[in-house]
Amino acid sequence: MHKLSRFLYLNAYSFSLLIAGLAIILPPLYKRSILLLIPQIISSLACITQSAKLFSSWNDKKIKYEILIKKNQNEFRPNSFEIFMKAPCGRLLTKAVLKDLGIKNRYKELLIYKTPIFSAENCKVQETRIFINEEI
Repeated sequence: MHKLSRFLYLNAYSFSLLIAGLAIILPPLYKRSILLLIPQIISSLACITQSAKLFSSWNDKKIKYEILIKKNQNEFRPNSFEIFMKAPCGRLLTKAVLKDLGIKNRYKELLIYKTPIFSAENCKVQETRIFINEEI
């Protein structure tokens, strides 16, 4: 996958939130009532702020992408994708890695790790840490 297309693909949710935030703020609701302006601004800022947070994780996504490529280059290791299958952005990363490795059809095997989008587990902020064992 080309770098630009990978950037666009892995940030699809970021672009969606940015467009939603802009679409919310564009209609001139203040002409109807000035009270509509407050929720309009708040909801637009919420979308744009979340979009900015997702865009800021691009360097982290690149690192995780490289690690997943290296881990699965020689043989397919489904357990290395487990933490990424729990969030929609992680599933995009998983699909990109599998496509670049030429094993897109193995995604079906990883669906056992997928959690429903509205489950309570997805609402918690999670930190992913990856440790690399390097022998000196």
